[in-house]
Amino acid sequence: MTTAKEQARIQQQFKEKMNEDELLNCMRCGFCLPTCPTYIESGYQESHSPRGRIALMKAVVDGLIEPDEDFERSLELCLGCRACEPVCPSGVNYGHLLEDARDLINQNKKFSLPVRAVRKAVFQGLFPHQNRMQSLTGLIGFYQRSGIQTIARKIGFLSLLPDSLATMEKVLPHVPTMKEMKNRPAHLPAIGNQNYRVGFFSGCLMDTMFMPTNDATMKLLQLAGCEIVIPKDQACCGALHGHSGEKASAKDLAKRNIQAFEDLGADFIITNAGGCGAFLLDYDHLLKDDPIWRERAKAFTEKIKDISEILVAVRFHEKVELEVPEQVVTYQDSCHLRNVMKTAAAPRTLLKAIKGVEYREMKDADRCCGSAGIYNIVETEMSMKMLDYKMVQAKDTFASTIVTANPGCLLQMKLGIEREGLTAKARAVHIVDLLLEAVKA
Repeated sequence: MTTAKEQARIQQQFKEKMNEDELLNCMRCGFCLPTCPTYIESGYQESHSPRGRIALMKAVVDGLIEPDEDFERSLELCLGCRACEPVCPSGVNYGHLLEDARDLINQNKKFSLPVRAVRKAVFQGLFPHQNRMQSLTGLIGFYQRSGIQTIARKIGFLSLLPDSLATMEKVLPHVPTMKEMKNRPAHLPAIGNQNYRVGFFSGCLMDTMFMPTNDATMKLLQLAGCEIVIPKDQACCGALHGHSGEKASAKDLAKRNIQAFEDLGADFIITNAGGCGAFLLDYDHLLKDDPIWRERAKAFTEKIKDISEILVAVRFHEKVELEVPEQVVTYQDSCHLRNVMKTAAAPRTLLKAIKGVEYREMKDADRCCGSAGIYNIVETEMSMKMLDYKMVQAKDTFASTIVTANPGCLLQMKLGIEREGLTAKARAVHIVDLLLEAVKA
C-alpha cells in the first residue's frame, strides 16, 4: 500500500517529469478503445483503456486525483501491447507515457522486503548477467534431463503449483546444455554471394532457453547472403526493466548494447524477438535526454531490423526453395513487432511462399495473446482471458501450425494448445524454425 507521503512524492514527480504535451495530444476520440484488450476483457471499463489511463495520468499531474492504489492498478493491468498507437489519429506515444508513469511510481514508493528482494534478484542480479542466465537455464536443463521432471510429474508435485504455472512447466522448451550455451559463435560467413554484413542481437532468453531458434536464425541469415557478427559483450535489451519501472537499469543496458554494436561496420542489426526488437528501437527515446548518448542511440536504432524483413528484402523466399509437408498454418502477430517495429506483412509473405502451406489468416491476429513479458505470471486471470479468446480464433482456422515471432508469444500459444487439449493436433512454432524446416525439406 502506498502511503500518503509516497503519494505526495509521486504526484510531485508527475508534475515535474511527465510529458504534459504528450498527455494533451490525446483528443479522447476513442479510436483506441476497440484495440485495447484490457478495456474489452474488463467489461469496457474506461479506466482500463488507453484513453482512460492517459486521463488518469493527466489528473494526477493536475492534482485532481491522488496516485492511489486504484490509479496504480489501472497502470499495472495494462499489457503495454501498444495496439492503441497505430490507430491513434494524434500519434500519441502511449507506450512512452506508460513506461514513464510506471518508473515514477516505482522509484518513489517503498516496496515490501520480499518484493524488493525479488525485484533486485531479477532486475539487477539475473538479466544483466548472461552467465547467470546460462546458469539458471542450465538448472532447468538438469531438471529436464536428470529424471527429476519425470518424478515430479508422477508424484503430483506440480499440482501444488497454480494451474497456469503447472501448465507452463509442460510447455517449456528442451533447453541446451551448459557446454552448448557457452560455445557460441562470434562470427559466421555468408553462404554464397554476400549481400550484407549484419550484427545479430542474440538476446538473453533467446540465446539460452531458445538457443535452437537463434541457431536457425543465423543459418537463415547465412543462406540469405549475410555475414554475421555476434558481439560477445552485448547484453539483455532491457525491455523487462523498462516495462517494470526500472528505467535507470534499462538505460545502462542500452548503453552496453550500443557500445557493443556501433563499431562493427554492420549494415543492419538483426533481431528475432519482437519484444526485444521494439525496445531496441526505442533506445533513442530512452536516452533522448543524455547529450553523450542521444546521437549514438539514434544511429543504433536506425539499423534495427527484424529477421523477416531482411529475408524479404533479399528475396530469400524467391531464391530458396521452401517446402514442408502439407499443413494449415496461421500467424499470431507479436504485438511489439507489429505495433512498434511496423512489421506485419513480411512474416506473412514468407509463410505464404512455403510450398505445402495453406495459409489461413486468424481473426484478430493482431490482438495481444496475453503473454506480455511476465504479464501471464503476475496477471494470470486477465492473461488467460486473452489466451482463451485467442485460442477460439486459432481453432476456427483449423490450423495445425500456429506461427509467431516472439518467445513470450510462442510459450503463450503452446500454453493455449496444452490448455485446450490440442497437443496431438496442433503445434506452435517460431517463424524461423518453420522456415529452416522448409529449407531442410
